[in-house]
Amino acid sequence: MCFDRRLAVEGGRAVTVAVTALPTAVINDQAELPKVMQHVMGLVDTAARGVTKTARRRGPRIVRIRRMATADHAVTHVLTGYRPKTTAECVDLERALGVVEAGGAPWDRSTPLHITASALIVHPDSGRVLLRWHQRHQSWLLVGGHGDPGEYDPLAIALREGQEETGLPDLAPWPDADVRHLVIVPVPASSREPAHEHADVRYVLATSVPEAVRPENPDAPLRWLTPDEARMAITEANVLDTLSRVESLLAG
Repeated sequence: MCFDRRLAVEGGRAVTVAVTALPTAVINDQAELPKVMQHVMGLVDTAARGVTKTARRRGPRIVRIRRMATADHAVTHVLTGYRPKTTAECVDLERALGVVEAGGAPWDRSTPLHITASALIVHPDSGRVLLRWHQRHQSWLLVGGHGDPGEYDPLAIALREGQEETGLPDLAPWPDADVRHLVIVPVPASSREPAHEHADVRYVLATSVPEAVRPENPDAPLRWLTPDEARMAITEANVLDTLSRVESLLAG
């Protein structure tokens, strides 16, 4: 269902917003796609003009479209533009899109499933990758985390988190700003919150000054490792998957 559904949300900045107003049977019917897109663009045009008399008669529907076209536009654009590499990733992408399309706040960490953003930091010249120790998970993971209030762009969040957690001053997307992995990961309960899940949007960030790395606190050490060393240190299968995707980039 992932491929068929994505056809209905392809190519428009507010398309995903509009599909929430249409029956699933219509969204998944490729023969109905032209009608879907015509309906979508009509809603987008109305939202862009502001709250007109017609819009006021529609009430909450237009208000919802305007909010989604602004606040959630960045993550919607990222998710609908991503091509999953595996069947499992396709399922995770569908669930992540469902969080966005359901309304509310997809970055809200109080919900059972919410969006997060992370990155594998690399030093291209040496071919090494940077891992961060996470006390809660008791494992070596990527840098990244939750969006702060007012943040909606996954890449911007991954960059901010990366800078905060490593002290590296020159982090930038590498070799481009494409998403490299989308995966839903379980998060164990703590004294502050119940167990939940992260729909994690993953990038690659690069630095030219690996020696400038500084952990944000003593409980979160950082390690520069070769890909082989990283494979030995990583215990989470989803992080190994991310590493394998990035390793091919470093080798290329």
